[in-house]
Amino acid sequence: MKISFLILNAYGMGGTIRATFDLATELSLRHDVEVISVFQHVDRPFLRLGPRVRLRSLVDLREGARVRWPYTKRAERLSGQESALIHPEERAYASFSAWSDDVLRRELRRLRTDVLITTRAGLNIMAARFARRKVVTIAQEHLHFEAHKPGIFQEIREWYPNLDAVITLTEADERDYRAMLGGGRTRVITIGNGLPATPRPRSRQENRIVLAAGRLVPVKGYDRLLKAFAQVVQKRPDWKLRIYGEGRSGDKLVRQSVKLRLHNNVTFMGPTEDIEGELAKASIHAVSSRFEGFGMTIIEAFSCGVPVVSFDCPRGPREIITSGHDGLLVPADDVDALAEGLLRMIDDEEGRHRMARNALETAARYDMSVVAERWERAFAELVG
Repeated sequence: MKISFLILNAYGMGGTIRATFDLATELSLRHDVEVISVFQHVDRPFLRLGPRVRLRSLVDLREGARVRWPYTKRAERLSGQESALIHPEERAYASFSAWSDDVLRRELRRLRTDVLITTRAGLNIMAARFARRKVVTIAQEHLHFEAHKPGIFQEIREWYPNLDAVITLTEADERDYRAMLGGGRTRVITIGNGLPATPRPRSRQENRIVLAAGRLVPVKGYDRLLKAFAQVVQKRPDWKLRIYGEGRSGDKLVRQSVKLRLHNNVTFMGPTEDIEGELAKASIHAVSSRFEGFGMTIIEAFSCGVPVVSFDCPRGPREIITSGHDGLLVPADDVDALAEGLLRMIDDEEGRHRMARNALETAARYDMSVVAERWERAFAELVG
């Protein structure tokens, strides 16, 4: 079976890219798999992709890149115009242009594949509109349902019924999409993200380190984590916070850290290719997001024997973490509760070790071979 993934930019870093690469790599052991990146801005992907997976891009943003004839003048003319096919409320709208519209539409109309998996609302809608009828179209929703804005919901209602399936990461999202799509032909299925079955380092729970990881953007709530950790430091000044990632909020967060006098306790580590190796150096993983489509770093932490303290935000964490068993869930948006949760886990060393052991058992449910098998069952039903 030929399987094609369509992703915004496979050359950056982030949970959607990592999850897509891991699934594509596992499926490539038994299928013909490619990842199509709408945009390419550097020579090589930041994250690892299996050698059997083909990677290609549609719009080359690298300096000196040229558009092949006969599209050269068309690209010059359209690149400066706004997208007319991607809704302005799409979170990545600024990345698109009339030229990327043109390229995407042509690609979808000519793509010869058995299954096309698209990975964000704008691309899901494009596939629903322009993909060939013989192609099985699957929209994978990495954002949680309530994260979409009204204009996107309007397009989802209009175009998603053209898709063969919508794959959600949580059961809560599955219920909402089923209700929105009204029992039409489009299947709605929950399949969470998975972890590759590779040896992983394990935390010995000896280092006084709390780790957070993800893009430095408002939705990850690191501004709130810094406020909470300032309370932690008042009582446990020997504990450190390491934040991994990069993003547009980076400078603002550094300034906030200095203002809170956390310069001796908080370090912004930048991006890493080995998040599991870094997790193994930590004893607690903190999730301060305003919402999470799934929470990939949660299962990564669990797989390294690191329990998690997380806001009970919409929607992923509550479907992964069993509070008191493998981590702690605290009320969403409550900075004081997040600080209290971190202090509770810091001070209860015996309980933290127990939750670390339980976290390893929880992680086993997200083994990539198990997740890929669920995808393959969906393929068989949809293609059939």
